[in-house]
Amino acid sequence: MSRADPSGSSDSSFSKQKMSAISCHHIIKRYGETQVVHEFDLEVADNEFVVFLGPSGCGKSTILRMLAGLEDISGGDLHIAGRRVNDLPPQERGIAMVFQNYALYPHMTVRDNIAFGLKRLKVPKAEIDSRIKEVSDTLGLARYLQRKPAELSGGQQQRVAIARAMIKTPKVFLFDEPLSNLDAKLRNHMRIEIAKLHQALKTTTVYVTHDQHEAMTLADRIVLLRDGRIEQVGTPREIFERPCSAFVAGFIGTPPMNLVEMSVKDQGGHFELSGPDGVVHVEPHRFSLQGRERVTLGIRPAHLRVDTNGGRHGGFSGEVQLIEYLGNEVLVNFGQDGSEISALMPSAQGPQLRERVSFVADPQQVHLFDIDTGASLLRIDVPLH
Repeated sequence: MSRADPSGSSDSSFSKQKMSAISCHHIIKRYGETQVVHEFDLEVADNEFVVFLGPSGCGKSTILRMLAGLEDISGGDLHIAGRRVNDLPPQERGIAMVFQNYALYPHMTVRDNIAFGLKRLKVPKAEIDSRIKEVSDTLGLARYLQRKPAELSGGQQQRVAIARAMIKTPKVFLFDEPLSNLDAKLRNHMRIEIAKLHQALKTTTVYVTHDQHEAMTLADRIVLLRDGRIEQVGTPREIFERPCSAFVAGFIGTPPMNLVEMSVKDQGGHFELSGPDGVVHVEPHRFSLQGRERVTLGIRPAHLRVDTNGGRHGGFSGEVQLIEYLGNEVLVNFGQDGSEISALMPSAQGPQLRERVSFVADPQQVHLFDIDTGASLLRIDVPLH
């Protein structure tokens, strides 16, 4: 199938379009005297799928809008395909953006909304028809092409917005929380379709979300943001298995990681960490603990197992405060003295409320963080699990 681009040349398929790397160098955003993005540095490679992830107010959508040209850049340099684009309008950056709020033309049919950008570029009608068929089939929109946006559900409207971006075969896709208004089933379906789309087109993509499940399943790399700064950049596996700080450890993972303050005692062959709910032994070669009296220990609920040795190898114990039924598993919340720890275990083995339970931490899955800065104390030469 022939593909026409805005310059008038044609390609044999979507996948042969020109790709674009993105380079952000010391990007800053200010609103008056308030700085909301601080020295943002990032290189996004050709074909890469990068996800901006973080809590509300962390700056992820602001940065995306600066990439798109919808927000002015207060400082630094932005390059797309090797060209500085700080002062270029959105239409000259070779990007297509999908918004959370659809941004469709209400007086146009679905077909005309999808085709709008190509008509402005004077792409031949036969080419437009061919592309509309492909994207509408992919996104399940064929039966809605003659409807107006007001006649569609929210999920259908968002699919139209994605189709409108897809059909332009841009150099860069920008997605600003595109699935947040969809129900769970459709959100899962669309997430899969976006992943398939990227695999087919290999278009450089930046995707903003607050949903860590979307980030973990879609991203080649995740950029985790906090208060307008990059907290960590890495593959989903790196972010999950080697969080650089207690913030990252607590933000990534469902259910969230347990974070407990512990005192440190050097026992010669190992370090003993103790707290109100238990004791954990860690190997000295894994962590930088010399001279430390207290640390924050992190352990994921899935990495706690029922203690069958009567506490001889340390562990955590307490009274069951809450049981969350998750189907095949239950999340058991237990503790004492105002603290709380969660453990994930098979439903068939689940305890009863108020029952006393004991769990042992997998020593290879323990994380330790500086109690003041939150920085990880894991030695850099310790491999991923």
